[in-house]
Amino acid sequence: MSRTVAFTKGHGTGNDFVIIPDLDGDLDLSADQVALLCDRRFGIGADGILRVVKAGALPEGADAAAQGVEWFMDYRNADGSIAEMCGNGIRVFARYLVEAGLAEFGAVPVPIATRAGVKTLTRDGTGFEVDLGAWRVEEGDVLVHAHGLPVARPGLGIDVGNPHVVVAVASEQELTELDLTTQPLLQPAPPAGANVEFVVPADPLVQDGVGTVRMRVFERGSGETLSCGTGVAATAVAVRHWAGAAAPDRWRVRIPGGELVVRMEEGHVLLSGPAVLVYSGELTLA
Repeated sequence: MSRTVAFTKGHGTGNDFVIIPDLDGDLDLSADQVALLCDRRFGIGADGILRVVKAGALPEGADAAAQGVEWFMDYRNADGSIAEMCGNGIRVFARYLVEAGLAEFGAVPVPIATRAGVKTLTRDGTGFEVDLGAWRVEEGDVLVHAHGLPVARPGLGIDVGNPHVVVAVASEQELTELDLTTQPLLQPAPPAGANVEFVVPADPLVQDGVGTVRMRVFERGSGETLSCGTGVAATAVAVRHWAGAAAPDRWRVRIPGGELVVRMEEGHVLLSGPAVLVYSGELTLA
């Protein structure tokens, strides 16, 4: 049996999503259906799916609903796999809630439930800012092999609600020449996999109290994307960790899809940037 559902296409700095409203949680999307929808030749094309569901309609959102949280972001990677969190996706999710008349965002933070816990969002000058919560620096280096790197490099594990490995490269040229059509190899391999960020500092690294770096990313389940919000946050955390106690708490991270801003405050990492809705339509699911 087929079913026709509404959808909206949106993106945050080129990290794009198919948004599907399923307020009562009665749409059971299979991994194959998600992968087909995200296919750029045979589907709509996207880095992932954002399903808009009332928190109380899903077992994963029950605790959040009991605390008064209304919405749950069910995020799926382009290959259909389930992900804990998406920093660009949650801002696009918030934009959709506003445009659909489902929520209002202002100076007072609005909570949204995810598999990585409840995240709060506010409007800011660029679009929306999301509090990703506390971060964790993992112990021990991960050795990262990637096409275009002459030798394997050590990477730093950073958890911002989902797992990342951040790798410093030698130059802008080395970053540009990386071949991320093939998934980087991590040794040891994290149990749940990880997004891998490759970063090079600007010159100067810090200007007027703000740090600047450039980054590319390979996202697990999606491949190289133009932007990864949690990856941007993990990159800023890693570079600040490497730079030491005098490092700033505010960072600009330039990615192929634009620029995002990260700030650290009271042990939390916050991410801000644009969120754009492109078009809406209907699709038929087999």
